[in-house]
Amino acid sequence: MLKEKKIKLRTLFPTDLEFLQKIENDRSLWEYGSDRKIFAIEELTNYIKNSSEKIQKAKQFRFVVDYNNTPVGFVDLFEYKDSSAGVGIIIDKEYQKRGFASESLRLLIDYCLEDLKLKNLHCKISKSNLRSIQLFTSSGFTFTKEKDNVCFYTFTL
Repeated sequence: MLKEKKIKLRTLFPTDLEFLQKIENDRSLWEYGSDRKIFAIEELTNYIKNSSEKIQKAKQFRFVVDYNNTPVGFVDLFEYKDSSAGVGIIIDKEYQKRGFASESLRLLIDYCLEDLKLKNLHCKISKSNLRSIQLFTSSGFTFTKEKDNVCFYTFTL
């Protein structure tokens, strides 16, 4: 578990099922992720059961952004390789604009540097998603290229 002032990043618990279903099956969020499908309860339950697998084996890891023992979002590491990984963040609408995303990203960067010994992180953000662009650039990510209205950013650790 990783802790910051307001939030902590932790693994998924079985009690997170309802929140996971809410976020994963919200069609308005599909443009920000890679999966565009409705997940059944059984699929999400199995996902939670297997979610504690080490990133080195699974090549991905999802942290729950936890505020006062309430899940408010997720931070994902994906496309993990020996020296790099992709990053994605989603904060539930009712908890946005409270600094949770920036705290989560700071914690994640520290974890990637100190524990995983990564050299760089990357993300891709829709050109129209100005809030995410601001979040990542203010956290030290730099623009690398744009393709098909998607901006690519990297953070060198």
